[in-house]
Amino acid sequence: MEKFKRLKNEGNDFVKLGEYEGAANKYSECMKLNTEECTVYTNRALCYLKLYKYEEAKQDCDHVLQIEDSNIKAFYRRALAYKGLQVRKKNMAGI
Repeated sequence: MEKFKRLKNEGNDFVKLGEYEGAANKYSECMKLNTEECTVYTNRALCYLKLYKYEEAKQDCDHVLQIEDSNIKAFYRRALAYKGLQVRKKNMAGI
């Protein structure tokens, strides 16, 4: 559990610095230690949104909502992911 906390804190520090790729990697390492901790999924979803990885963000939010069906952050970030996917779809249609 100590390693989990350390990795999560390192991920949080990366987010504060705007280092979203590094943060996502730290949160992914956390998930190997605990798959039921929703916070790391919503945090990684935030990173994916910042990196324009909308499908990955949506998947993380879907996972959280299977565990906690009323997680507000997961709903909000999934909505942002859907919005990003729609914008990308429209841009691709214009090409």
